[in-house]
Amino acid sequence: MKAIAGGLAALIAIGAGAAAAADLKPWKHGIIAPKNDAGFMMMVKEGGFAEKRGLDVTLVPLATDGLLLKALLAGELDSYEGAPGSAINAFSHGGGDLRIIGCSWPGVPHAIFAKQGITKPADLRGKNIAVSTPGSLPDLLVRYLLVQNGMSDKDAKFVNLGTDLDRFKALLNGVVDAAVASAEFDTAKGNAPVKLVWPGADIAPKFLRVCQITTATTLAKRGADVVQFLAADIEGVRHALAHPDEEMKVAREATQAKADDPRPKFMYDYVVQHHAVDPDLKVPLDSLNWMQDLLVSTGNLDKKADLTKLADEQTHAKALALVAK
Repeated sequence: MKAIAGGLAALIAIGAGAAAAADLKPWKHGIIAPKNDAGFMMMVKEGGFAEKRGLDVTLVPLATDGLLLKALLAGELDSYEGAPGSAINAFSHGGGDLRIIGCSWPGVPHAIFAKQGITKPADLRGKNIAVSTPGSLPDLLVRYLLVQNGMSDKDAKFVNLGTDLDRFKALLNGVVDAAVASAEFDTAKGNAPVKLVWPGADIAPKFLRVCQITTATTLAKRGADVVQFLAADIEGVRHALAHPDEEMKVAREATQAKADDPRPKFMYDYVVQHHAVDPDLKVPLDSLNWMQDLLVSTGNLDKKADLTKLADEQTHAKALALVAK
């Protein structure tokens, strides 16, 4: 009888678990292809925070912010986490359905690396520089450096290469003269004749690296789920900041980094030292306006829009209140 009772209990438990899983609502969230800071972006799922809030999250990694934006607008994603430049550009050109509901990375962990002999901005004149899609973080960072120093994008040759690793390898192999990549690659250059010349945070202290972006259409259809997801994301980011071993474990698994690879720890320490991640995922309208001014100054944008509609502070406030309960 005890065996039968135990078997029934096990079946009931399995059934309850299946029912609970079936009750979870699907949510597709796009992220940039994982790098060695991926634990901050992926903890919402890997730490179980979305599941606790009733969501079955699928993380969809894509190579560029432009692809993430296209996937969102095509209805293939419910939200994504990427550089806001592309979203601001699209919003200003009629993409009024876009909404920024949080910004997890107010700091820039990227840098401009270059081969020997390039030590000042003027040395970039006529050089091949590996960036990403127009309006992306790598693209804007280089454009802003040139503009600050009396040049424009016409003074250099932009080479569109998707990922940080692609760009850094192109520099190591001599395909380009300079490249924008995460600062973590400073640990991977070995004896190669390249160096980190310009930290992104020094070039543009108000530059926003990553924001959480959705659409007004999604908010209208699934507003409560948006709030739950954002609350889970806030909880995941806070957990990652407070538990470095867990954050680095997620990053190592996502990138298949070896146990002795120094980059996950380098990036965690960088985040903490430079306050690169915001545990509240605030929506900084002043920084978004600065980003729009940057887009105009670099020629990516020909006119400005009122970003108060793009910056959805109301949804963010609801999520933050939910976390505080």
